[in-house]
Amino acid sequence: MFTGIVEELGRVKKITFRTGVMHLEISAKEALLDTKLGDSIAVNGVCLTVVSIGSNSVSFEVIGTTVKITNLGLLKIGQAVNLERSLKVGDRVGGHFVSGHVDCLGLIRRKALRNGSVELEIAVPPDFIRYCLPKGSVSIDGISLTLALIRANIFTVCIISHTLKNTTLNLKGPSDKLNVEFDILAKRNPA
Repeated sequence: MFTGIVEELGRVKKITFRTGVMHLEISAKEALLDTKLGDSIAVNGVCLTVVSIGSNSVSFEVIGTTVKITNLGLLKIGQAVNLERSLKVGDRVGGHFVSGHVDCLGLIRRKALRNGSVELEIAVPPDFIRYCLPKGSVSIDGISLTLALIRANIFTVCIISHTLKNTTLNLKGPSDKLNVEFDILAKRNPA
């Protein structure tokens, strides 16, 4: 379980494939603190299990299904990723409860500056829009955000400058694919 509050930006150091499994090594500092083998870390909002720890990196194995249904299969060497260690009992929940189980890929349709923040319009498959609640929560690449507008199969989120500077959203633009996880509570009671 995570909160959608990104702790740091890591960088992809190495990607290899063996017997249908993606081996992913990511540079990290914050995410290494108190981390041990078997712990969970959200990488772009995808809950992954730590299989190896280096002096300045952490490694994961990503199965084929996860590679297909998330944007992890699109990663390139040197690319920035959002990292968050799993929630500990007693920690603050600054965002919302995020499981790290991606529901679908969203496609950025528009990115624009408006009223001092950046607006992202994200299209999702029509079957998923029912999980969008006005002013509800959504996780985009592991970032807890509030839904600002919902229409057809597109929702809009507004990004403040702090979030833009400290996540990968400043690097994303139209046609980029994002991992989308809808709020657990919204999925429990779809409209």
